[in-house]
Amino acid sequence: MALRIGVNALYLIPGGVGGTEIYLRSLLPSLAEIDAVNQYFIFTNRETGPDLVPDTPNFTHAPQPVRAQSRPARILWEQIALPIAVARHRLDALLNPGFTAPVFCGCPSVTVFHDMQHKRHPENFRWFDLPFWRILLFAAAHRSARLIAISEATRDDIVRYYRLPAAKIELVPQGVDAQFFGLPRRQTGVPYLLTVSTLHPHKNLDRLLQAFAEFRRGHPEFRLVVAGLRGFHAEKLERLRDALGLGAVVEFTGWIPREQLYELYAGASALVFPSTFEGFGMPVLEAMAAGLPAACSCIEPLATIAGGAALLFDPANVPAMAEAMERVTSDEELRERLTAAGKARATGFSWKVTACRTLEAIQASQQRGVQT
Repeated sequence: MALRIGVNALYLIPGGVGGTEIYLRSLLPSLAEIDAVNQYFIFTNRETGPDLVPDTPNFTHAPQPVRAQSRPARILWEQIALPIAVARHRLDALLNPGFTAPVFCGCPSVTVFHDMQHKRHPENFRWFDLPFWRILLFAAAHRSARLIAISEATRDDIVRYYRLPAAKIELVPQGVDAQFFGLPRRQTGVPYLLTVSTLHPHKNLDRLLQAFAEFRRGHPEFRLVVAGLRGFHAEKLERLRDALGLGAVVEFTGWIPREQLYELYAGASALVFPSTFEGFGMPVLEAMAAGLPAACSCIEPLATIAGGAALLFDPANVPAMAEAMERVTSDEELRERLTAAGKARATGFSWKVTACRTLEAIQASQQRGVQT
């Protein structure tokens, strides 16, 4: 029997939530590709346009008159008005791709947890944000019928911090945009290293700048491009960049369209990803798919995702990071090996597979009958 499935996209602020936006914009078309039977109702806010919704007969846009920029308003709408909309549309299940879910809902919820940073590293959160994360994610984890974790590291953290049975949590890794596999490699006039990252503290970009300054002493021709959402660490990083004398050679692009991001991957000499905490690590996977040699932190889940196809370094060790930059740009044998191994490794990740396993989790929520 066909299901009526809601998708809670109220959290989405275009260009304002980082990787979770890419996740949802990749997942929905893949669900449309694999599933022409079930009916989907996509609940969006005022900031998000109808372009989020696949143009297929079984996907319906259900816009809600609330702005996600106002967090209190969005939370209240999610907790009070969204369950009413769920009942009005007679939904069988509600997929929550952005951590939070209605506490009281007339159908089983399936909620995606991208990471557990608020428990692992609460120091990275602003004091007025942290209570929202603690209360809402705890409620979502315990009230949802099923949880989806995008990596083994995140699944282990959910079990550890929330003491939930592992059987309740589905491991569903992210995919990689197929367009990365066909990107042509381009030689640019000025060589550059690429980092794709939101400007947040856990991304470790202060050490990246220090390591790049050290690397550049031997390679003054190189630039560094950091592509990603301006987080609340942005001004501090810009001051550090200028203090290190890198103002003319380090660019923070802010949030950019996907086409522009493809161009950056195609023209870069290598990707460097120095994060100290990740729920998944999509840029490493994207670089491998694009045939771009990658160096990244030796943390989980990055090491598992790389699977030996990226050069690993200690993210707390600036000289080690600078040495990784040296090797990944100058060692041609290493670069060739990483390029070949990276492409082979990346083929194991597909948004179509992500969509199939997400749908399986939604279907499994029906077998439980009630939320727990």
